[in-house]
Amino acid sequence: MFQASPASAHLSKTAQYEELVAQARALIGDETSLIANAANFSSLVFNSLEGLNWAGFYFFDGTELVVGPFQGKPACVRIAIGKGVCGTAAQTRVTQVVRDVHEFPGHIACDSASQSEIVVPLVAADGALIGVWDVDSPLVARFDEEDAKGMEALCKVFVERLPHMQTL
Repeated sequence: MFQASPASAHLSKTAQYEELVAQARALIGDETSLIANAANFSSLVFNSLEGLNWAGFYFFDGTELVVGPFQGKPACVRIAIGKGVCGTAAQTRVTQVVRDVHEFPGHIACDSASQSEIVVPLVAADGALIGVWDVDSPLVARFDEEDAKGMEALCKVFVERLPHMQTL
């Protein structure tokens, strides 16, 4: 059975993400349920990195982003493409690192405690939008380019496993 361990505080941020990538691979490697994998992936990240108050998925339903498995307080259920940080990441297909959400035009405040955010677009090998991976923090400037690279590496593990997953 897989057991997650918190990323060690004494490790560099890069090493923490390398450890998380290995843990994510082990956690979702043999499981075929999209929901189970998304739920466990969210829990792994939320419980391994410090300074987070939300971590989870929004999946693209063909029209808009719909909340998926996550850790944290209840979330906005639907987000239009191009709206807020998540909708912007989905539209541009570029990871959004937002130092201060109050400075992001059109930010959608699902949790008023959130001060910074990182959103990674999830794109299939054929270029189709799958959704976004969204992580919030109650700390201003919690995320930087190292976090972007680390979150992108984590999301790559999830996206590469998608062809082997079923919705139920």
